Amino acid sequence: MRIVEIKNITRKELPIYYRRLYNGIVAIELINKIIEIPLDFQIEHKPTGQLDINITLAEKVDYPLVPLLNELKKTIRDLDSGGKLPD
Repeated sequence: MRIVEIKNITRKELPIYYRRLYNGIVAIELINKIIEIPLDFQIEHKPTGQLDINITLAEKVDYPLVPLLNELKKTIRDLDSGGKLPD
């Protein structure tokens, strides 16, 4: 399993400054085929300075969910720290 990319990322406007909501499409390589799944994710800044990332996939995936979500969180954290998420 490999996260190829998260594309078509758009931000939903919220009046809460410490919480950001996004949606997009994730391309995942599973056993030599690439599948695309719509997803919503939320990045929340905790008072301790940590980021809390919650992910909702629009479709079921024929792969264990915990490793997939961990890899997605890592990818989202990298996009956020690299400034590649829309403002």
